[in-house]
Amino acid sequence: MSDVLKTAGDETQGESKIKEIIRREIGQVLALGSLVVLFAFFSIMRPVFYSWANVSNGILMSTTVTGLLAIGITFVIITGGIDLSIGTGTALCAIMVGKLVVAWHLNLIGGVVIGVVMGAFIGVVNGILITLLKLPPFIATLATMKAAQGLALIISHMRPIHFSDGVKGWDKIAQGHLIPQIPNGATILFVGALVASIILNRTVLGRYTFAIGSNAEATKLSGVKVDRWLIAIYALCGVYVGLAAVMLTSRLGSAQPDLGLGYELEAIAAVIIGGTSILGGKGSIRGTIIGALIMSVLINGLRILELQQEWQYVVVGIVIILAVWSDNVRRRRAGDVS
Repeated sequence: MSDVLKTAGDETQGESKIKEIIRREIGQVLALGSLVVLFAFFSIMRPVFYSWANVSNGILMSTTVTGLLAIGITFVIITGGIDLSIGTGTALCAIMVGKLVVAWHLNLIGGVVIGVVMGAFIGVVNGILITLLKLPPFIATLATMKAAQGLALIISHMRPIHFSDGVKGWDKIAQGHLIPQIPNGATILFVGALVASIILNRTVLGRYTFAIGSNAEATKLSGVKVDRWLIAIYALCGVYVGLAAVMLTSRLGSAQPDLGLGYELEAIAAVIIGGTSILGGKGSIRGTIIGALIMSVLINGLRILELQQEWQYVVVGIVIILAVWSDNVRRRRAGDVS
């Protein structure tokens, strides 16, 4: 009798997993379909939109920063957390890179390492505030968001730092072409996405990321050092923040202390549009990249249509509302099915 019940339970669990996979794939197909529809709409409205110059220098390059930030925060959101500091953290990392690169005349590798280390440090600080001080992620990262904004202004003396005064070839990091016709920024984004996907789906860190988001207390009771893994997850998010800062400074040729604000909202929207649940436990890097491309296509298209910037903000706000609403709908349907 117990064998029969166990077999029935296994079959039920298997069916539940299959249904979850189907829902996830359908969601990503719908997101990809939305991307195609948006691209077609803007192409019809303004034929210049689908020119390769706009696709490579406009859409792909802008997706680089948003996409890297979205990849990093995907891990955090899957745990059920949030990181509001990724925007101003990007600005602070950019200022630190600019200061040290220009002052010390570091080579490209040295500058990239500084950006990554600084980003990871911000992530570790967030993780410590959340795990050791037991602050809610929203409050902890809101505090580091404001602190990073202030430090960026203080360190830079509220002035942009121009990389032309330091290392040569810095612009080639994002704007060069290791692959013909494809900017390096886009190449780095997709390599970063591949690495993140492997970490999320093939490593212990990835398994614990999903476990913490599904049920942190049960994960802790099973013997997992949840606090340590949360710090590691926020540090990983910070690594992608540092990479985004390097890409941003390479693209602009300068580090500006007030550039980061707003990036966190675009990144979070991209993650939710891509199918990651705002309540944690579910998500994918592939969906995040699709979401980041949707955000870039939308913003680029609105600019080409010459829509006033204040209305662009309104549209992006509506998209964020729709993304969170659709996530709630997905979760209600999943609850009904189970």
